[in-house]
Amino acid sequence: MKVDAESFLNVLAQRRSCSNVGSKAPSDQELERLLPAVAQVANHGNVDCYRFHTIRGKDRKALGKALNKALGRKGVNRKPMKAPLLIAVIASPKKKGGVPRWEQMGTATGAAHFMSAALWASGWGVLWRTGKWTEAKAVRKFHGVKKDEELLGWLYVGNPKKALHTGGKARKIRQGLITPLP
Repeated sequence: MKVDAESFLNVLAQRRSCSNVGSKAPSDQELERLLPAVAQVANHGNVDCYRFHTIRGKDRKALGKALNKALGRKGVNRKPMKAPLLIAVIASPKKKGGVPRWEQMGTATGAAHFMSAALWASGWGVLWRTGKWTEAKAVRKFHGVKKDEELLGWLYVGNPKKALHTGGKARKIRQGLITPLP
């Protein structure tokens, strides 16, 4: 299969986070359609070291309660209401196959980036939110995150309220980002 590298690289270079989304979100079937692309993330040993949880509707309120519980507050934190779909990214490293934990964490992070890029390329607005809540006991419990796993945050997904940034310039690259070995 021949790939139009220029088009592919342009799509990646134009991807931007989108924090202002509307009320529409991709269906589970649409997300399933993206998985073959997401699953191509580098994954030595083919270790199943990540998973995604979709959070929609009233489950967003339940997450909001868990966030507030983590803060020692009552009620519902409004952050999960900022998008109609949140996708929790959970790194689930395994102690088999001889693949080091750090490498499996990299795979999970890569899968989140691939999912974000696939959603963006499909016309959805996406923002990856992280923070101290990912380590909070109430939030980890809400997601069923086990002791040896890590919650890497949430992809907030919805239809962009403004046109996605396309045709613009790529981000400026700092000098010295890639150099030969000294």
